Amino acid sequence: MPDVIGIRFKDCGKIYDFEVNASDVEFKKGDPIVVESDLGLSIGSVIIGKHTVETSARELRKALRKATEDDFKQKQDNEAFEKEAKDYCIERIMARGLPMKLVFTESTLDKKRIVFYFTADGRIDFRELVKDLAAKFKTRIEMRQIGVRDEAKLLGGFGMCGRELCCKTFLTSFEPISIKMAKQQELTLNMSKLSGVCGRLMCCLSYEIPDETTGQPRNELMAVGKSKPLQDETEDVPQPEAIETVLRHIETPAPAPRSAAPASTDKPQTEATPDNAAGQKQETGQEQRKRKRWRWRKFHKK
Repeated sequence: MPDVIGIRFKDCGKIYDFEVNASDVEFKKGDPIVVESDLGLSIGSVIIGKHTVETSARELRKALRKATEDDFKQKQDNEAFEKEAKDYCIERIMARGLPMKLVFTESTLDKKRIVFYFTADGRIDFRELVKDLAAKFKTRIEMRQIGVRDEAKLLGGFGMCGRELCCKTFLTSFEPISIKMAKQQELTLNMSKLSGVCGRLMCCLSYEIPDETTGQPRNELMAVGKSKPLQDETEDVPQPEAIETVLRHIETPAPAPRSAAPASTDKPQTEATPDNAAGQKQETGQEQRKRKRWRWRKFHKK
């Protein structure tokens, strides 16, 4: 049973297990670390400390070392290299007239591979584009087609609620969202109001739907901007009973002062209104109908 640690490479990204040796320096949660991923050398952050797993779905790669100042300097230099690669790729896409949109460019720490993320409506033949990029940068080129929801997660933004996008803040994976969720909440079926920045149904439509395992609404299990249940923060969250007590106290009218004379209840008093300025007793609906029938009969007898 190997000892592993959980590594995350992007904010709100998936957590991957990497093997560590017993003789290695102890990696603590939050430490920047250099690992050899499937793409190449990359800098990640320790999310889960050292623990033991019995089996793994994929071959475990090893964590190399803690990130140093030279590694961060190299990563900063790579940002200019990634921008140059992105600009050149956009230029070649326009020159070849390819129906695709370049979203993001990423290179490994040792610049042995460049990954280009793009969106497109269908399959794209980008073989000639890869040849142009390989001839320019003399390294391995990888093209990855992503969806519009992944594009929103990479670029970020703000929703109509005024908060930063959930996928950029705390969602680590996308779940299927259907219009049935909006119908269950009796929302207006207006796609312009139910769609997010990505053009798809908003992920927050699933927050009011009961969870399959607990049966409780997901908004009660998830704090805004965090990925842990609200039960861990009960001391900061007001209880429903306390809220109802406060609202009941606000809505309850103040009692009349003792010096005020009680209203007489012997005869019903009539308010003076614009239609009843003299304060006379108003007619009921039945009396008005009788009066109209009497006027109609009197008019026709003439």
